[in-house]
Amino acid sequence: MMMRTLLIANRGEIVARIARTARRLGISPVGVYSDPDRDSPAMSLLDAAVHLPGTTAADTYLDGSALIDAARRLGAEAIHPGFGFLAENAGFASSVLDAGLIWVGPSSQSIAAMGNKIEARRRAADAGVPVLPSMRLDDDPDLVTASTEIGFPAVVKAAAGGGGKGMRRVERVEELEEAIAAARGEALRSFGDGTLYLERLLTPARHVEVQVFGDSHGSVIHLFERECSIQRRHQKVIEEAPAPG
Repeated sequence: MMMRTLLIANRGEIVARIARTARRLGISPVGVYSDPDRDSPAMSLLDAAVHLPGTTAADTYLDGSALIDAARRLGAEAIHPGFGFLAENAGFASSVLDAGLIWVGPSSQSIAAMGNKIEARRRAADAGVPVLPSMRLDDDPDLVTASTEIGFPAVVKAAAGGGGKGMRRVERVEELEEAIAAARGEALRSFGDGTLYLERLLTPARHVEVQVFGDSHGSVIHLFERECSIQRRHQKVIEEAPAPG
């Protein structure tokens, strides 16, 4: 299938970046917008957009059916999720393909394997990669296990999370229940998934990433490493490549 029109299922700067690249490739960028994003500067970079009534992510950018419907209404052959929201949702990727559209992103199988941090940790451990001690946090967490096997300080993390959402630092076991409640609520609002886990906090530490890029033809390369240690509230402020250390 030829890609002539691309729906960008996201907002703000992400839309602007993808729209500019699409236009350079001769592809018409279209999108969606929520009530607060009606007058977003990114909207001026789109050829058309569908209004998603609502003010929360759950009502708009996390509504997969509404996004697919918008693509059909705008005549888009493809959907690009950007990052965040549904970009790491395997079910949404499958739904886009089932609708006969092109999914611009990893396969649903890859997303299922790596989009969930608990599953990604398991696969890393199975491959012999060292990982920090962790445990899944159910509705009634085992505080004894948390204290003895994980240890403190620790960090509560959203399994489906990204962008610093659904994370809480915990210095001692008495703080855990409050941190779980806060992280779960934020994770549900941001990702529609409240699954959490607890991981030992490594400090001091540096945050270094290696970008891996692959295509549907089996070609895989790495794009070197980047230093992401300068953060505010678990969100990266500066990414520097190559990593100076």
